[in-house]
Amino acid sequence: MTHCFTSCCRNNKGFAVETVEHFFLGSCSVRSAMEDAQESGECLVQNQKYCVERPIYNQEILQGQLHKRERTPQSLRQKIEHSCRCSSKKAKSHLYSFLPILKWLPRYPVKEYLLGDIISGISTGVMQLPQGLAYALLAAVPPVFGLYSSFYPVFLYTFFGTSKHISIGTFAVISMMVGGVAVRQVPDEVISVGYNSTNATDASDYYSLRDDKRVQVAVTLAFLSGIIQLCLGFLRFGFVAIYLTEPLVRGFTTAAAVHVFTSQLKYLLGVKTSRYSGPLSVVYSLVAVFSKITTTNIAALIVGLTCIALLLIGKEINLRFKKKLPVPIPMEIIVVIIGTGVSAGMNLTESYGVDVVGKIPQGLSAPAVPEIQLIPAIFIDAVAIAIVGFSMAVSMAKIFALKHGYTIDGNQELIALGICNSVGSFFQSFPITCSMSRSLVQESTGGKTQIAGALSSIMVLLVIVAIGYLFEPLPQTVLAAIVMVNLKGMFKQFADVAHFWRTSKIELAIWVVAFVASLFLGLDYGLLTAVAFAMITVIYRTQRPQYRILGQIPDTDIYCDVEEYEEVKEYPGIKIFQANTSLYFANSESYTSALKKKTGVDPCAILAARRKAQKKHAREIKKANKVKKKAVLKLVNSSTNDVEASVKHEIANDGLPANGKFAFVDAGVQDGSPDELEHFVEPKTNVHSLILDFAPVNFVDSVGAKTLKSVIKEYNEVGVCVCIASCSGPVMNELTRLNFFDNTVTRELLFHSIHDAVLACQGKDRSASQTALDH
Repeated sequence: MTHCFTSCCRNNKGFAVETVEHFFLGSCSVRSAMEDAQESGECLVQNQKYCVERPIYNQEILQGQLHKRERTPQSLRQKIEHSCRCSSKKAKSHLYSFLPILKWLPRYPVKEYLLGDIISGISTGVMQLPQGLAYALLAAVPPVFGLYSSFYPVFLYTFFGTSKHISIGTFAVISMMVGGVAVRQVPDEVISVGYNSTNATDASDYYSLRDDKRVQVAVTLAFLSGIIQLCLGFLRFGFVAIYLTEPLVRGFTTAAAVHVFTSQLKYLLGVKTSRYSGPLSVVYSLVAVFSKITTTNIAALIVGLTCIALLLIGKEINLRFKKKLPVPIPMEIIVVIIGTGVSAGMNLTESYGVDVVGKIPQGLSAPAVPEIQLIPAIFIDAVAIAIVGFSMAVSMAKIFALKHGYTIDGNQELIALGICNSVGSFFQSFPITCSMSRSLVQESTGGKTQIAGALSSIMVLLVIVAIGYLFEPLPQTVLAAIVMVNLKGMFKQFADVAHFWRTSKIELAIWVVAFVASLFLGLDYGLLTAVAFAMITVIYRTQRPQYRILGQIPDTDIYCDVEEYEEVKEYPGIKIFQANTSLYFANSESYTSALKKKTGVDPCAILAARRKAQKKHAREIKKANKVKKKAVLKLVNSSTNDVEASVKHEIANDGLPANGKFAFVDAGVQDGSPDELEHFVEPKTNVHSLILDFAPVNFVDSVGAKTLKSVIKEYNEVGVCVCIASCSGPVMNELTRLNFFDNTVTRELLFHSIHDAVLACQGKDRSASQTALDH
């Protein structure tokens, strides 16, 4: 809207008359005029005007003219009864909310959507296979469990999810967090006890026992994180994702990318090292890899680098010819097929000692209950995984929802992810979330609904039950190459540093803290540190808000910062103060300090100066009286008796009051009466009114209310009237509840707008000046 105030005056009835150009029509109190219409019939907004004539409103007058709607308060019992009351319409609504597929599947346009969903499902499924195998290595579990995690959760999300485009399944960051917990709970040192033999059978048993225990940790982690997500969803806690701000998430995921890249170096180089978790795990991993760099398996390195080159070329082709290609080239599955064929044909395991995926059980495993006794040891990790997983999924879902014009339900997303994780844990899947790369493929290849996701999960199922054994010769270095290339997008997030440096230093600090803490403290403690720091920045911003003195744009009712615009002028004798923050215990002191500094009126300083001047004036009077008394006594002693009597008679009549004290003063020395003393005191303030703009204030607590009341009292003592403008209804209710209003502070000090307050202050000043002239 464009406002251009053309006149503002007080008419002879005491009303504020305003003529404003305004992008508004249809009010009974608004006269609109259309001028200079364009030939196309469009109106020139600049020529629209309205004229409003109304009284100056303070809250006392406004509340007296308005009638509040009567609301019957409900008791707790009535609220519970209302929420528990069930009807067919309500039950249907809850069912559709819990199972969104029931809402969209019956109306699924087969001819329009089916072909796109089939192509998208196949393309996404082709990516699910290699990524499921590769991210299982990050989770420190055998590759087949990555396939399980790419089937069960993906299929379940089709029924419970509200996003039409995101691809649920394994994801590098979550897999890395899971792997860190699994290695911490089941380190190599614990399992190695009793398996010191170099016998191949003993080594096989050692790896089998270690993997079984780590699978139990990963599965229990999925179960617990799913339960946490379910609880948060049913309790409508979908808003928790807002505490993971974009800079925090991007800094965290960038650090996670460094963790993932470091963990894959040993597979790329074909060296044998232990896996580390916890603080400084990145440093320990790098030291371990480089300490054994001389044992690099050249065959594994060549295969890995070749795969990296092919994947980068394929991604570049997909990016450059995105509009010409009907579907992206599935380089990942091509690399997996080539790698598997080369490994099987050249017998890389036996001939060159290249590590391969190994045995992949055929068929689905029987459901099993997770190890409940592990829950206390991994609870904090499960909370972090649950929140990070939800944040990743809901942020990606919001992007696609905004792009394609539909809405998602954050709480239902929590429930959907909770079901995917908790139910999937019974079938040996580890925690999952949305994958950014697969989601982009699913959306760009024509996916319209989660039918595409269901088809991708069916492709994974076919591999599990039929052809999974064909991937047993697949070299682990190929999977490491897939993981590393998929980190390319995350490493691009280092460019955020330059972006946030230009836009927001505070967001840059959040990014850097999230990155550094997650890199060196580990992903779990790093996330907690980053969230705590983000909270501190919120407190910091409320502690250091922007304070402004506002002035009027001439001939308008618009008020802006006087330091920002040359045209803005202040009213003589009126200061308008604005702080873009709420008033509460943490910033009440800084609020009053900024108020005194910005307005240039410090009541305490003025009162102290007056008291000091009064004391100085009293001392001068006392000193002058002493001088006069000495002069008179000297004159008395040196005169003759007659003259002495005459002088004493004159002094008794003119200079001595009844109490015997001298009261005459030199010219320029005033009598010491209180009224004259106060008139004598300097400095005096030229400000007679102070207006506090409360438009940015969202809430006021008891400390803030006391501070506000103290400000009004202090400024009144030095002759400055304090008014409050643009106070919102909720803040007004809080002030009422806090007993802010009394005989000295009434609602007459609160005005509907700044302009109402300015006109009222001008009227009071004119009245006071007229009264002074009359006297």
